[in-house]
Parts: sequence; structure tokens; C-alpha cells
Amino acid sequence: MRLHSIEITAFGPFADTVAVDFDDLGADGLFLLHGQTGAGKTSILDAVAFALYGTVPGARADGRRLLSDHAPAGAAPKVCLEATIGGRRLRIERSPEFERPKKRGVGTVKQQAKATLLWLDGTGENLSRIPEIGDVVKGLLGMSAEQFFQVVLLPQGEFAKFLRAPSDERGKLLERLFDTTRFGDVEQWFRERRGSGAKALAEQQKAVDVLAAKVAAAAGIEAGADAEPVEWARRLLADAADVRDSAEVVHADARDTDRVNRAALDHAVALADRIRRRGEALADRARLDVTEPERTAILAERDAARRAQLVAVLDREAAGAAAESAAAQAELDSTASVLARSVEGRGLLGEVPGPPDESDRALIRPRCEQWSSEVTGLDALIDQQRRLSEIVSRRETLEGKRQTAAAELEGVVAERAALPIMVTEAAAAVAESEKAAASLPGLRDARDRAADALAAARELRSRSAELHQLEKTAAQRHTDHNLAHEALLDVRARRIAGMAAELAARLVDGDPCEVCGAVAHPSPARPEPDAATEDDEENAHAAERRAAKALTEVRAAVGDAASAVAILRQRSGDSCEDESAAAHADAVRAHDTAESAATQLEGRRRAVADLHERDLALQAREREAETVLATIARDDAVLASEAEEIGCRIAAAVDGSESLSVKREHLAALVRAATAWLDARLRVVQVRSVAQQRAREAEAAATDGGFADLAHARAALRPASRIAEIDYEIRDAENRKAIVAAVLAEPEIDALTGNEVADVEAARGVVDSGAAALESALAAATEAHRRHADIASYASRLERAYEALVPLRDEQAELTALADVVAGGGANTRRMSLRSYVLAARLEEVAEAASERLRRMSGGRYEFVHSDAAGSHGKRGGLGLDIHDEYTGSVRSTKTLSGGESFQASLALALGLADVVAAEAGGVVIDTMFIDEGFGTLDADALDAVMGVLDELRAGGRVVGVVSHVDELRQRIPSRLHVLRGRTGSTVQVAG
Repeated sequence: MRLHSIEITAFGPFADTVAVDFDDLGADGLFLLHGQTGAGKTSILDAVAFALYGTVPGARADGRRLLSDHAPAGAAPKVCLEATIGGRRLRIERSPEFERPKKRGVGTVKQQAKATLLWLDGTGENLSRIPEIGDVVKGLLGMSAEQFFQVVLLPQGEFAKFLRAPSDERGKLLERLFDTTRFGDVEQWFRERRGSGAKALAEQQKAVDVLAAKVAAAAGIEAGADAEPVEWARRLLADAADVRDSAEVVHADARDTDRVNRAALDHAVALADRIRRRGEALADRARLDVTEPERTAILAERDAARRAQLVAVLDREAAGAAAESAAAQAELDSTASVLARSVEGRGLLGEVPGPPDESDRALIRPRCEQWSSEVTGLDALIDQQRRLSEIVSRRETLEGKRQTAAAELEGVVAERAALPIMVTEAAAAVAESEKAAASLPGLRDARDRAADALAAARELRSRSAELHQLEKTAAQRHTDHNLAHEALLDVRARRIAGMAAELAARLVDGDPCEVCGAVAHPSPARPEPDAATEDDEENAHAAERRAAKALTEVRAAVGDAASAVAILRQRSGDSCEDESAAAHADAVRAHDTAESAATQLEGRRRAVADLHERDLALQAREREAETVLATIARDDAVLASEAEEIGCRIAAAVDGSESLSVKREHLAALVRAATAWLDARLRVVQVRSVAQQRAREAEAAATDGGFADLAHARAALRPASRIAEIDYEIRDAENRKAIVAAVLAEPEIDALTGNEVADVEAARGVVDSGAAALESALAAATEAHRRHADIASYASRLERAYEALVPLRDEQAELTALADVVAGGGANTRRMSLRSYVLAARLEEVAEAASERLRRMSGGRYEFVHSDAAGSHGKRGGLGLDIHDEYTGSVRSTKTLSGGESFQASLALALGLADVVAAEAGGVVIDTMFIDEGFGTLDADALDAVMGVLDELRAGGRVVGVVSHVDELRQRIPSRLHVLRGRTGSTVQVAG
């Protein structure tokens, strides 16, 4: 995989679009990514990770908003990466999920994540679905996001923790990088099989125990089964069969005895019953003979009462007809008195004299019809009178509506006259807001520039003082370095001058001279008093290096400060802080004034539109009011004409004597009274004839019934209750006679002499005694049968359950042993689970790969040692990692390394792990990788060794990006990407 370029927009600390050309930046295989803390160095790596996988590494993925806080409102975060992966050149563009302001109203709306993948080599279908893009990237790289973050973006802080971590924490990282799922599945399979097997074994053992307990309970014993539960159950079954057979014999004897006893009891009970029934029948026959005369008398009384009942019916009908005739006569008198109260009524009474007759209808009906016709005419005039009242009310209502419509018309005309001035003022306000809205973007930019200039002016004051102080320090450091260099030259010159004496000091008689080769040394040189030694030269050289390093550091600080001051001067426009503050205040006031006017634009436009709509509405209301007034005038004229016509007709009808309603009520009362008088006269004629006929029919019925007259028939009447009582007494006596005769005629009772005796109680006592013995025998036999059947059933089930238990027990023992070994227990002496064993093999590969680089960086002193020994206190082994020290020959903990040594070990471990993960991913070639921080702990020699390893990494065309604050790396790495922090967001600069 090789990265070519990336564009980052509104992402992290970058407000605008920043672009990085990795091909140009990494042309020589190594570049430095540096900048102030918080400037956004790591955000460059986050953007690469997000473009490929849609997420960012480590804890930064949790709770972090990818949309830049510096980006303008409505800006969309976006990352566009161009790379070659798996031999395919492609461009990936991603935009994360973010909240943007609503286009209308207040608040925000969620914008969903988007992504596109374009094949720049011209083959393949371009993609726009996020899951499909993720699958393609993972397939080309051959590694997950977690593996990519460890292999390509080497996080040194995490590997320092990994270096010193205990085995369990080290295993967690390895599990994330190496897929051990299938080995975990094997462990899980063994655990599940052991658990399910143990559960099945326990359930089967429980079934055996339950069945054994049931056998014991059925046998009536408390002790459980012995070691052989099947044989134990068979012995209990044989004992129960013997008990059952004995109980059955005793039960048969008791049953025969009970049968004989019950037959004797039945005979005694039957004899006692026959004796009782014979005595009761003789007593009833004697009582019936004594009461025979009384029954003859009441029978005659019942016959006379039944003959009188028909006469009574006709007598009651005659009395009712007579009462109805009297009532009809009273009603006739009442209706005649009502007619007599008026002149017209008295005239009608005089026209129909004499008793009522059928001819009265022809005399009275014509007069009633005449009066009814006059009532109908008056009803029509009364309806007209009510209509006249309605007309008056409606005319009053119309007058009120006319006044209301006239007032509304006057108000509408006045309001329309005032509208043109209001429209002109509202249009002027709209023009003002539109002008303010048009100028708002420029004023906003001016305000932001003024704010940035003010912030830069304030920061420039402190940074200028800092630069001045650094320049003074640099001058002093330059002087110190010159003095240290001159001192080194002086010491070196004095050592060269005294080199002969230094060589002479090492001469030994008999040994050849290092210069001339002579073995005799007659006159060796003597050192001068001010001669310098090798130690003096080394000390001077070390002092010169320290002075040079201090000078380099302060010069780098001066360069950074000078660059910052220049940028601040450019941002502030060379204005002082007071001038910038005044300009910023003016820009803020101008922007706020325009913004206030612009925010009112829509409201003012709506006000103009509302005024135009108001004018149209007033025009419609004016026309409507004029139409209403015309309609009211027309309706009032029609109603006035109708009222005049009705008034003339009513005046002609009453003729000034009385009101219409009074005249109408008088005539209606005459009609009702005459009609009632006619009906009453006809009713009297009808009921009088019926009463006379009913009286004659009652007298004739009494004579026909055998009575002397109607009075004797009335005396013979009896109530229905008395007749029913007589019938009951007669039927009861006849039934009792029949029962007595039937009982005495039975052969068994007729054969009795009256001297027989039956002892029932003695026979019942014998039966009770035999029944108790039978019940006891039956219970014993039933219990013996039940117990034998239960034992037989449970013993059979116990035998089958025990046969199924034995193979389960053997299988579970074998499975438990295997599961313990796979899980790191049992016979597994190293206490390593299968997954730990696989991870241990991977860690051993990582240790071998990392040791090659660690030996280079440590000058051959250190290498990693993998240990698979079990930990203390029974902890599982396999993931131990120690350091072998070549100087001492000992193996010691990684925690004993110094800060610089720990960084070297962490970097070597990270690079080794990257090699192993890449090989695990199918040998994918990683042409671009980043190393994040950690170089500040190295001295100059260690840094040289580390840089040598990095030089090896870029061999073969690989590009390595180093993320660091260390100043010396700026001198060593010419290609640099500088991330600059600013108040309005970060920017990048490329130095080469």
C-alpha cells in the first residue's frame, strides 16, 4: 500500500481544505511531521485512517466530533485520499456523520455519512455504498482497521505499555491483531460439550436417584439403594409378591362370611316391614268407616253450588247493565247543563225536546257542522295575525343589520384611505434590510479579519519579547560554542605536540615501537608540563558537542519564534494592539447593525405583502357592504306591503267587537258541547235496552237450575275454595280406601297371622362385624397389589435408566480430561489454553522479528526473549516477554530498561509486530507507514542507531513518516510537513 495524496476539509482542527502530496513529501523515503501540541499532527493520521476505514484509531474514536469546530456554519467535513492498494490505484472520498444548522428555523439536523470509491486505473465498478467500500479496502489490504492502526500507524505509547504489560493484557492486544476466533471456537466447543455432557450426566444420575427413591418409597422403607440398585430393586419386588399372595387368601375368606351375614339381615328386615304395613292398613280402614256420613253431606252441598254458578254469571251481567244505564243518564244531564250556559246552546236544547231517541242525530248534527266551519275560517285568520307579528320583528332586525352594514362601510372606506402611506413606509424598510443583507458577508469577513488581527497583535507582544530573549540566549550560546570549540582545538594541538611523549609512555623494553619498530628505546620523549592527554581531548570534545547541541536547540527555537512573529505581524497588519482593538470594535458594530437589519428582511417583506392583501380584502368588504345594504332595502319594502294586506283582512273579520281568538274559542266550545250532548243521548238509548234484556235472562236461568227463584240461587252459591276443599276430601277418602285394600290383598301380607316377630338389630350387628373384617382384608390386599405394581414399574424404569447412565459417565470423564487440557488445566503442565498457545506462537514470531531491529538499535546489546513458562500463583503462561542483555549474559524484565532503551524496544517491537501482521495478512506490502512520537527519550548515539533502522525501512521504495517534537530530527530529516496552529484553525506547510 502506498499513499499518494490526501485532501482534508473541515475535519478535526482544519477549518478549510488542506492538501498533502505524499509522493512529493516522501520522495527520499523519509519525512517529518511536526508542529505545536494540539496543532493537528495526529489528525493527519486520523484522516488517513478515516478515509480507508471510516473510523479513527484508539480512544479518539469514542465521543469525538470529526467536524471541525473552526469550520464555517454549514461546512461539510470531508477527506479525499488517493492511494495504491494491492496494485490498484484508487481514490476514496468520505464524509462522516455530523450535525449541520437547519436551512429554515433554528436548531440542527443530522447529516448522514457518505463515501465514494473511484478506480483510477479504469477497471472495476465505482462504489458509493459504505459497507461495500469497507469490504473492498479490507480485502485489498488483507487486514482489519485494528491491524492497520498497529501496522501502518505505529502508536509508540501503546507499545510501551505492551512491552511492560502482564500476560493477560498483552494477550488482549494480540487477540485484536491476530484472528484466533477459530481456536476460541474450539475452546468454546469443548466447554459447551463438557457443560452439556455434565448436564446430561447429572440429569441421568438424578433420574436414577429419583427412581431408586420411588422404589424405596413404594416398598415402604427409608434406606436408599446399595451400589447395585438394579439387584436391590429386584429383591424388593420378590418380597412384595409374597406379601400380595398371602393378603389375597385372607380377603377371599372374609368375602364369603360377609355374603352369608348379609342374606340373614335381608330376611329379618323384609319380615319386619310386612308386619308394619299390615298394622297400618287395618288402622286406616277403621278410621274411614267412622267418617262416611260427613262425606255424604258435603257432596250434596257441592252439587247445589255448581248449579248456582251459571245463574250467578247472568245475574252479574244484569247488574252491570243497570249500572251502565244510570251512568249514561247522568252523563246526558251533565252535557245538557254545559249547552244551557250560552244563548246558542239554549236554542239547540229548545229545538230537541222529549226523551232520547235515534232521530236526535238528524236534528243536532247540522248545527255542529255549521259551527265547525266558522271555527276553520277563524283559524286561517289567526295564522295570518301571527305572520303579521313575524313581519314586524323581521323589519326591526333588518333595520339593525342596515345600521351595522352602514357603519362597517364607513370604517372600510376610512381604512383604505390610510393604506398608501403605510405601503410606502414598509417598502422603504424592505429596501433597507435587503441592502444590509447584501453587505453582511463582507462585514462578517471584515469582523473575522479584525478579530484575528487583534488576537495576533496581542500574541505578537509576548512572542516578540520571547524572540528577543531567545536571540540574546542564542548569541550567548554562540559565544559559548566558539569558546568550547577553541578550547577543543587548543587541547587537540597540545596533545599533538606531546604525542611523542604519549607514545613513549606506552613503550616497553623488548617490544617494538609503534612508530619505528625498534625494540630498543634509548631516549624516550618526556611530556611537557602543559601537555594534554586523550581524556582531556575527550572531555573537551564532549563539552564542544554539548555547546553545539545547546546552540542548535536555541537556534531552532529562534527560528520557530521568528516564524511565529512574522506570521503574527502579517496577521495583525503591522498595527498596534490599540488600533486593532478599535478596528475590531468598529467592525463588530457595523456587522451587528447590518445583521439586525438583515434578520428583519423576511418580516418586513411579509409586512408589505400583508398590506397589499389587506387592501384587496378591504375592497371585497366594501363591495360586500354595499350589496348587503341594497338587499336589506329590497326585503324591507316587500315585508311592508305584506303587512298592510294582512291587517285589512283581520279588521274585516272581527268588525271591532272582539278578538279573533276569543270568537274562535267560543264557537269551538259550542261544537264540543253539542257533539257530547248528541253522543250522550244516543248512549242512553243503547244501554237502557241492554239492561232490560239481561234482567229477563237471569230470572229464567234460576228457574231452569231447579231453584224456586233468583234469591234461592244466590243463597246456594259457594266460593271456589270451598268447592275445592270438598273435592279434596272426597278424593282423599277414595284413595285411602284403595291403598288399604291393595296392601291387605298382597299375598305375603295376607299370609300373616299377627303373631310373627323379627329381630333386625341382632342380624345387623352380625353384618357390621363381618363387614369390618372384610374391609380390613380388602385394604391389605389392595395395598399389597399396589405396592407390588409400583415396585415393578419403578424397578423396570430404574433398570433402563441405569443402563443409560453407565456410558454417559465414561464419556463425560474422557471429555472433561480433554476440555481441561484445551483450557490450560488438567494434564497441561504449562497451563496454556489453545488460544494462548496460538498467541504464544505469534508472539514468538514477533520477538524474533523485533530482536533483529533491537540488536541494531542497541549496538548488539539487547534482544527479546519469549517465555512460555507458567506464571506465579497458578497464572497461565505462554505470553511472557523478557530482555536478554549480551553485556551481562542475563535475562531480565522489560521494566528494568531505561527511558531511551524502552523506546528502542517499543519501536523494535512495533516494527516486528507490523512485519508479522503483514505476513499474516497474506504478505501484503506496506509502502507507507507512520511512527508516532517517542524520540525525545534518545541520546545522540541512540538516535543515530534508530535513524539507521529507519533508513533500512525506507529501502526498496518504502516511505516512513515520523511524527515528533524533537528539534534534532528537523536537522536530520530535510523533508518536513509543518502543522501550524491558529485561532481560526490549523494549516500545513511543506519544507523540502
